[in-house]
Amino acid sequence: MKYLIPITFIFFISIAFSQENREANFPSIREKVTKLPAKEKLWVFILAGQSNMAGRGFVEPMDTIPNNRIIALNENKEWVYAKEPLHFYEPNLTGLDCGLSFAKKLLECVPDDVTIALIPCAVGGSSISQWINDEVYREVKLLTNFTEMVKSVENNVVFKGVLWHQGESDSNDRSIPKYKESTEALFQKFREITNNKSLPILVGELGAFIQPEEAQKKYDSINAIIHKTAMLDDNRFVISTKDLTHKGDNLHFDSKSQRDMGVRFAKAFLNEVVEINCED
Repeated sequence: MKYLIPITFIFFISIAFSQENREANFPSIREKVTKLPAKEKLWVFILAGQSNMAGRGFVEPMDTIPNNRIIALNENKEWVYAKEPLHFYEPNLTGLDCGLSFAKKLLECVPDDVTIALIPCAVGGSSISQWINDEVYREVKLLTNFTEMVKSVENNVVFKGVLWHQGESDSNDRSIPKYKESTEALFQKFREITNNKSLPILVGELGAFIQPEEAQKKYDSINAIIHKTAMLDDNRFVISTKDLTHKGDNLHFDSKSQRDMGVRFAKAFLNEVVEINCED
């Protein structure tokens, strides 16, 4: 009994400290954009897939400082100046993803009058079949949500591409044989929704983490399919993740790897799509 007060005191101090940090790193107030640049100067990218694109990295205070040339669509389909976390479908899980580092790298290389706009649509744990069938997952109707986000802004923007990361939920004996067919069908839907038959789609590999042998074979199978299908599509590009690291769970990229992945997405877009030579 004599330890009850100190332990209780420490418990409440711990809660207060964690809440203070959460408020510092996940501020709720986001400044709305009052005026958009000209349509051709607003480059829009859609972030789609599952948890590693939705974000599971640790958000640092520097990630919450907005840049006036990077904007994002919020849950009310309003443009706001972007800061982490970008995704909002899973508020208790969502953290740092690769979107901001992607946008920041682009800003180093594109004309000074270009604004980068991000549309977050990824939902952790969602399978490709759930996307194709427009199922409700974690209270989000996946393809309908994608469509509504796109349609809410399509008259004022130029869609430059989709950043896609998915695969863990489909790395099983049932889904792997259909993975090529499923991704082709889904990406076709993305292009139809954005009314762009040649919309660039940048696809991240699954992490090359140390897995049990059987699981690693399935991850390797998914990555092999990702590369093979990209060779058949002139507007699909693969982002390597082979040397990136996880956050301790053999599943989700750590914050450094999320930032590195964003840079790699950006370099692929610059080199392969718009053919801008941008040295480090």
